[in-house]
Amino acid sequence: MPRGKKRLPGEEGDSKPRKIKKPKLKQVRPAAENQQPRETIKLKDSPFVGTLLFSGGTNWDLIGRNKLPKAAASRPIIGGRNLWGPHRLSALDGIRVRNVHSGPSSCHSVIITEEGKAMTWGRNDREQLGHGDDYRRDAPTLVEELKDHHIVTASCGRNHTMCLTDEGTVFSFGDNRMGQCGIGVQSSTVGTPCKPNYYGSPIVKVACGADFSMILDCKGVIHSFGSQEYSQLGHNTNGQYSVTATKLSSECVSTPKKITCFLEKGREGTKHLEGTVIKDIACGNNHSIAIDMQNRVFTWGFGGYGRLGHQKPEDEPVPRSVKFFDTKGVAKINAGSSYCMVITEQGQLFFWGQAKTSGEATMYPKPVFDLCGWNVRSMGCSNHSIVVAADDAVISWGPFPTYGELAYGEGESRSSTTAKKSRPLENVYIHQLTCGSGHSLFIARDETETDKEELAKLPVFTPGS
Repeated sequence: MPRGKKRLPGEEGDSKPRKIKKPKLKQVRPAAENQQPRETIKLKDSPFVGTLLFSGGTNWDLIGRNKLPKAAASRPIIGGRNLWGPHRLSALDGIRVRNVHSGPSSCHSVIITEEGKAMTWGRNDREQLGHGDDYRRDAPTLVEELKDHHIVTASCGRNHTMCLTDEGTVFSFGDNRMGQCGIGVQSSTVGTPCKPNYYGSPIVKVACGADFSMILDCKGVIHSFGSQEYSQLGHNTNGQYSVTATKLSSECVSTPKKITCFLEKGREGTKHLEGTVIKDIACGNNHSIAIDMQNRVFTWGFGGYGRLGHQKPEDEPVPRSVKFFDTKGVAKINAGSSYCMVITEQGQLFFWGQAKTSGEATMYPKPVFDLCGWNVRSMGCSNHSIVVAADDAVISWGPFPTYGELAYGEGESRSSTTAKKSRPLENVYIHQLTCGSGHSLFIARDETETDKEELAKLPVFTPGS
């Protein structure tokens, strides 16, 4: 530990952070048409606030891997064990949370406190936690570079992160080899929060795929950047070019670029939809989903296993409407590693794609029959597991192997192919939840004495314990 530097939560016993020689980052300004005076907005905080609960794997460096990478092999594993049921975190004692964020390919997370502060923890080998080093954090730690900003939402990719302020300003950090931080150049990593090379209207939503990013401005326009290997950026290209006579590669986009084309395909042919105004976006590993102001659902990118919902496993290079939802009001969307999920205005849950690694894929949207009649309020899409808050219960399912993200509890089954209630959360009301690659995060209501009594029954997790 360098002299005079305080230990951060979760660092006890770890070795000295590995120093990284960083390339100089030169931001490139976009074309003049994007350099207009910026209007001002004030984004609202999430209406929910409560206590954070965590369930899943805490061995961040090993989740989804067969062995530790060389850089992490010499460091002691402080977290280590899988938490098979929901736990409170000792590092957040007295801290209430407004928002939780992770992703189906993410082994790290972002929480936003009641005061709008961003805290990150988990895997950090690509500096995706925003602390300026590649030092794993085993407990939520304040992102110092963002402490003077009021953060309202965030998103996590495989190894990068984006945070959004209440003024519509985006900060990105982490892996930038594919240009997914949007700073105008490709670089090894961006260690501390940096503004993407964007000068348009204020942003109201951010979404991260595995190695690409989406930002949605206040006028309903999507801008995308990062890897476009599977056309997931929606620019009508996969960026493919020949390196040699037998080798192909894909060009990346390192500056936010506007998505301009939206299609509708039917028996009469292909129709270009003019004036499409998007209100929400979400990203899977290599595909994207969005809904517009007319409640039309669009998907694009990698089409394998039916994850786009168009009945064929074909890639879509630009956003294409999913005709199934033309007559249904859609309230919420989400995307897993190779699937999509939608909640209708009536609270009905629809699924398409493939969550399991075996079996048949669902090629078009189908209702989740186990939850018919339930009012689904929030959903989390893990790599292969699914967790939802429906009515007053938390219900989850996912194939073996899991890390505890299903929140069934110690001594209970560790996987399930059918929807099953989380017993430890039977008397705990969950406002919101999200999933990472092998973990789940919950915001639990803590307003009444009964709420607090039920939460007090849950165990507390301290890294190393």
